[in-house]
Amino acid sequence: MAAGLLTAGLVAPAFAADDPPQTDQLWINPPYEQALPLAIDGGQPQSRTLGIGIYHDNDNFTVTDGRLTVDVSDLAGVAEVTWPDNCTPSGTSAVCDIPVVPTIGADYKDQVFLTVRAADDAEVGAQGEITYEATATGGPEGTLTAPHDSFETTLTVGSGPDLAIDPVPDIEEGRPGDERTIPFKVTNNGNESANGFTVKLYASYGLTDLTRYDACTYTTTSGSDYAPSNKALCTFDQVLAPGDSFELPQPLTVRLAPHALNERLDIDVEPGDGIQDLDSENDYTILEIGADNTADFSVTGDTISGAAGETVTAELTLKNNGPAWFGQLGSGDPVAKVRLIVPQGAKVTGVPSGCSPRTLAGGYYENRTGAPRYDCALPYWVLEDTRRTFAFSVRVDTVVPGATGAVSIHPAYGEFGEYPFDFDPDRTNNAAVLTVN
Repeated sequence: MAAGLLTAGLVAPAFAADDPPQTDQLWINPPYEQALPLAIDGGQPQSRTLGIGIYHDNDNFTVTDGRLTVDVSDLAGVAEVTWPDNCTPSGTSAVCDIPVVPTIGADYKDQVFLTVRAADDAEVGAQGEITYEATATGGPEGTLTAPHDSFETTLTVGSGPDLAIDPVPDIEEGRPGDERTIPFKVTNNGNESANGFTVKLYASYGLTDLTRYDACTYTTTSGSDYAPSNKALCTFDQVLAPGDSFELPQPLTVRLAPHALNERLDIDVEPGDGIQDLDSENDYTILEIGADNTADFSVTGDTISGAAGETVTAELTLKNNGPAWFGQLGSGDPVAKVRLIVPQGAKVTGVPSGCSPRTLAGGYYENRTGAPRYDCALPYWVLEDTRRTFAFSVRVDTVVPGATGAVSIHPAYGEFGEYPFDFDPDRTNNAAVLTVN
């Protein structure tokens, strides 16, 4: 985080280079939108729960006494709100107490849960906003305030089916060869029936042997533009009335292939006949499946020779020695980059695709050729036997006997030691050299 500018004449405290940043910020984490179904046959409309939380950036500070102000004045005629015990209402707003404010991360949880439903006289399409403000005690100045007028939740009254997938827990300790059963259940939480529906399954490359159902068609992608995967498209004619649930004819199972590592199974459901689902947020879920496996990345450099003025080809090769593949299936970032530090006396005159010129420190370099460093990005996945060669045209400007340049593998962002390849069992082969003469 950037430090503030120092004004001439003021004395600023001295911090060591590795001191933690002395800034902090409070944030609000509300849902962006929520659909509210109308009542069924004159009954009371179904309720929905909105989870809201506040958090701050810098875990070097302890932040307490959080106060979240919730304003529902815009919901008149649209929705009704039931306040939880940690909120004190006053008119069309409430102040909710949050004793300890967390930082965002694995331990973060929402702290305020509002119950909302469509108003009794609401009509389809009616909309209103819930807005939020927050303060807390802590941080470098002693008080933190969330950005003003920056957080809201839009509620929309609607009518239709609302197919929701029950939560599916991730699998963290799988092993290659394991067969795992995936619990799958869909419930119609809407106020109208779903007259048939589709289920789509997208299994990553390391997941095989999807259960076969008569209602499904199965395809396998080759992996030319995208990582290879296995897909199933299933069409069911069953009518799901409001409140009804559906489970597959037999349990859904997948097998972890010998090359499995960080896998995922995407599940998507949609009402049939082109009917719009009332709340698409719960139509889709991602199940992450981890396998106890490794992928050994290695890089090889090259040895080239040439007289002054001669241009030769240097080939740098990254290889995945397996046994697992690896894909950045969530972020889509390159799995790695191969870096070349150009040897003394040499100049790069031809750059392979996917390679970007850089300054030695990694900054922007204006010209494509002649840079002192090149970073070459791989796709967002590599198979268990991927071999990728980057061929550079290198001109020997000055003969420097035994000149060497560094060749190394790095994460897509950051440095090797900062974001290590935890799946790589042997990092001694993550570096090599390009030798000239």
